[in-house]
Amino acid sequence: MTTNILPLLPIIIPFFTGIVMLFTGRRPLAHRVMAAVGSLLALIATIWLTIHVYQSGTIVTYIGSWVAPFGISVVIDMAAALLLLTTAIITLFTVIYSFQSIGIEREKYYYYVMVMFMITGVNGAFSTGDIFNMFVFFEVFLLASYVLITLGGTKIQLQEGFKYILVNLISSNFFVLGLAYLYSVTGSLNMADIYNKLSAFEGNYSIMTLVAVLFIFVFATKAGVFPLYFWLPGSYYAPPMPILVLFGALLTKVGVYAIARTYSLFFIDNIDFTNQILLLIALATVVMGSIGALSYTDMKRIIIYNILIAVGVILVGVAMMDQTGLIGAFYYLIHDMLIKAALFMLVGYLIYRTGETGIQKLGGLIKLHPWTGWMFFIAAMGLTGVPPLSGFYGKLFIVQSTFENDHYISGIIVLLSSLAVLYSVIKIFIGVFWGSDMDFSKLRPIKSDKILFASFAMVILSVVFGLAADALYPLFDMAAQSFYDPASYSNYLTEVE
Repeated sequence: MTTNILPLLPIIIPFFTGIVMLFTGRRPLAHRVMAAVGSLLALIATIWLTIHVYQSGTIVTYIGSWVAPFGISVVIDMAAALLLLTTAIITLFTVIYSFQSIGIEREKYYYYVMVMFMITGVNGAFSTGDIFNMFVFFEVFLLASYVLITLGGTKIQLQEGFKYILVNLISSNFFVLGLAYLYSVTGSLNMADIYNKLSAFEGNYSIMTLVAVLFIFVFATKAGVFPLYFWLPGSYYAPPMPILVLFGALLTKVGVYAIARTYSLFFIDNIDFTNQILLLIALATVVMGSIGALSYTDMKRIIIYNILIAVGVILVGVAMMDQTGLIGAFYYLIHDMLIKAALFMLVGYLIYRTGETGIQKLGGLIKLHPWTGWMFFIAAMGLTGVPPLSGFYGKLFIVQSTFENDHYISGIIVLLSSLAVLYSVIKIFIGVFWGSDMDFSKLRPIKSDKILFASFAMVILSVVFGLAADALYPLFDMAAQSFYDPASYSNYLTEVE
């Protein structure tokens, strides 16, 4: 246990980076430097935290020296450490990618400031040990995302931004309602303490079923889970690609993490009902995402619907709530964050270069951009789950878990979704790079060295992650433990006592 400031660095660094940028005024070049430096420092801090958690176990720090459950605690177990590390990697390369892609006008209006504030909220949600402060950090990153989704003021951004804001405001109100019910039962907001109290609870547990329904409504809306995903395809389509990279790779994953954390800790008495509901909506999300990915020829929409497929697959692993399923869920969660960032960056480069999003209007680009083409192919195979790339291992564990728990249809649906993913991304690869030659004279002469550096780096990192999956297994086993064995998450409270 610790009360020092080091575990807070993933929250503090982006927050104060954003504050400093605010005081420098509209100076895009200065903002670029500060955003890159802040992102790099956050990456170094998260690497240190991951190593420390692996060597010494969960790190807990107490705000203002008020120990849990009375004070606010930041709890960094291996699950939080891996998510913080992956977030830092994606943030750094997205900032670099933005230098040549977001546009000087958006940079003048505090684009990098909002990115830093959004990452502050994301990191806080991953690392807080207090359910009310999870709500607070949700609101922090949502407020920043409201600005980002409308930054630039195009018609489609304003239309979709209004829908995005309205949906999230409604879900946030239900979040507060769920917190009120939860507090009325347990008298606590510390997540570990809530678990301990519910484990010994002998009263009427039916109200917790109501809380479970409220929480799944809230977090399923944030994650884009069926049937509450209706807002996501349009809202994510509206902003420029660097913003979509952050939204697609990070924001839905916060909702997934919140579902996994709360369902493993709070709803332990009626797990047959809660986990069955979670499994059903996860499978429906996989099916609807697959239908969307197969239906469109627009590159952005195809990858956006692949977000839904991935969210559904991860939640199938979470719904199993056993060691194998949760190890697979975390493998697949980290994989999907990396690979979605890579694919959105590559698709963004193609759109900036050609000015088109429709596959049918493109073709023959392998002649001019062979490296981009083959990098896209590798990323597409990783997304599909072709061994030994990163998507294979998580899906293998998840399917194994479904079969071990006699959910054979669920396992088959997850396997079939791989075919939908494969067809949808290969459709892009063949149409854009191998189709009939487009009019190359219409290609835009854009600067792209930083765009391609960030894109290729993300692809390479995803490949390294897949090749190192066996070596990384102990980390993912540690990450899964606090979910399939929630008592291990609450151990720090007994040590405080």
